[in-house]
Amino acid sequence: MEKVLIIEDDKDISELISIHISDMNFEVDKAFDGKTGLLKALNNTYKFILLDIRLPFVDGFEICKKVRQEKINTPILMLTSKSEEIDKVLGLEIGADDYITKPFSVRELIARVKAVLRRVEISKQPQEDNDKQIKSGELFINVGMRIVEIDKKRIELSPKEFDLLVLLASNPGKTFTRMSLLNQVWGYEFEGFEHTVNSHINRLRTKIETNLNQPEYILTTWGVGYKFREN
Repeated sequence: MEKVLIIEDDKDISELISIHISDMNFEVDKAFDGKTGLLKALNNTYKFILLDIRLPFVDGFEICKKVRQEKINTPILMLTSKSEEIDKVLGLEIGADDYITKPFSVRELIARVKAVLRRVEISKQPQEDNDKQIKSGELFINVGMRIVEIDKKRIELSPKEFDLLVLLASNPGKTFTRMSLLNQVWGYEFEGFEHTVNSHINRLRTKIETNLNQPEYILTTWGVGYKFREN
């Protein structure tokens, strides 16, 4: 049975989530503080992680960052309070896949979890363009294998970084607004989340560009958005 990690310091909320996640045929592992949760996340394999932001010892943001720094791409669903809009933005920028706002209904929780898992499964399934390969300069992308290489050296990208790169590289010369990229890659339609695009573009550039001051592949269309160079 596949395992799920719940990192939540409120034991009542943790137990409520645990009951319903168990009903989805998952084995549940729980942590009630950030330090314990981080150790579990780094040393075990989970189907997905439900991660509260406000935690003792190590907060959810730091856990998410460290998990992604270790190239662990386990889907992360962050739990945030209704009043903390900025938390949602930061969570997505550092690599969370989705968020759910407290208080939440069980139906919403299950829907969010299923949506995240569905996106993961879709990314793994054979698709029409899975044989597609993109070559531009020293950059090589194998879409189906989700492989990116620069000068024949493998580059590790997060799932969202990869999806963002493929979208841009599949449309050389076409300028995308930040909102358009946000909608097509993340599926969110909130203006405040446009900073998420900027953060991912910056991280992509640090991984594939030789000179960050003069990007070769991902170009800025000033006042509009971003585009991939024309081959």
